[in-house]
Amino acid sequence: MAYTKILKIEKGSAAEEGGIQPGDKLLKINGKKIKDVFDYRFYAADEFVSLEMETPDGEVYVVDIEKDEYEDLGIEFENSIMDCDRSCANNCIFCFIDQMPPGMRDTLYFKDDDIRLSFLTGNYVTLTNTGYRELERIVKYHLSPINVSVHVTDPKRRCMMLNNKNAGDILKKIKVLVDGGITVNAQIVLCPGINDGGYLKRTVEDLIELSYGIASVSVVPVGMTKYRDGLYDLRVFTPEECAEVVEYISSVQEKCREEIGTGFIYLADEFYIKSDIEIPPCETYEDFPQIENGVGMASLLIDEVHTYIKKNEKKLKSKITDEIKKRKVIIATGVAAFGILTELASYVSGKFDLECVNVVKIINDFFGENVTVAGLITGGDLINQLSDYDTPDVVLITENMLRNGETVFLDDITVSDAEEKLNTKVVPCSDSGADFVNKLLGVD
Repeated sequence: MAYTKILKIEKGSAAEEGGIQPGDKLLKINGKKIKDVFDYRFYAADEFVSLEMETPDGEVYVVDIEKDEYEDLGIEFENSIMDCDRSCANNCIFCFIDQMPPGMRDTLYFKDDDIRLSFLTGNYVTLTNTGYRELERIVKYHLSPINVSVHVTDPKRRCMMLNNKNAGDILKKIKVLVDGGITVNAQIVLCPGINDGGYLKRTVEDLIELSYGIASVSVVPVGMTKYRDGLYDLRVFTPEECAEVVEYISSVQEKCREEIGTGFIYLADEFYIKSDIEIPPCETYEDFPQIENGVGMASLLIDEVHTYIKKNEKKLKSKITDEIKKRKVIIATGVAAFGILTELASYVSGKFDLECVNVVKIINDFFGENVTVAGLITGGDLINQLSDYDTPDVVLITENMLRNGETVFLDDITVSDAEEKLNTKVVPCSDSGADFVNKLLGVD
């Protein structure tokens, strides 16, 4: 029961009132052993719960709690899933983790494929290590939504792509979930010559058949680093191929809107950027169901910047001083977002008479030039490439370059390290258009 050890008790919670302490272990709820977080959430939802606990000294005690149905007990466990992590059972030909350089922190090499983390944190899972009994448990507990990495629905092709002979029953597994009332979001990592063309068409058609339970599908291009020695021979999409994908998916979206009332399937921004096709307007993405997959981020940022300035232009202009106008700002970004941020920086500069804003394209030397997203820029590349520029007053970066909730880049260089090397402030920006404008202007 090591995974049920309590880390923290929320103040004023039912658990605190019951005398439960950090360091104690949860053994049972209402006489039921707790296998993992799914069991815990299900049994802890009752109005009356009897918790069998164990102190660090091995003393077992019982706490009876009466609360509102579904009210949280206020317990935070040391392990969020209350069980060991399930690692990936596949050997995907496009796996990004297999393309990581040596010498990075251990957590970056762990291949997660745990359906419990899909529910808890939004991770995408292939379902190859999720049996039908586990799927029925998810249905029973109504743990929704679940995010599924589909990639291709043709059984033989999926087994080949995932290098797993048990990977071919993905449609059957998704059907168990959606027929049980579980909402699914699906993902297709598209590889040229592998699962595009006819395979993509079949996959899209198969998923549309399950659109009564699948809320959205994203199509993202395969990511390739320079560390591919001994790996499957893949390549990136050409601009012409990206344009073909955009044309096909756009036609599918139009048909889906007519027949099922939603666009249903959405393309990652890279397809539009690389093919030099205009980014679709915000309404194309509806409620942005796949924003975490980089789908619609550019459109949303453009819209938010324009909307924020339109609503706050007078107020913002009242804060603009000569010092702000002359402030030297570098916006550091990846190749993919360079054009969009250049246009936005020009728009904001024109509105507020900013004189010294420079958008700098950081080439990804660490992972290789095929990696163009800003979120994979390392501190080392940032420092090396900005060192050639005159020292600005501030460098703006996206917070996606940093470890979640921290100020550390993928290569373990910190924001403070970068500030010291560049002799200037390095300021992370969120994905919010308002934050981008405020940080660019240097106002609250």
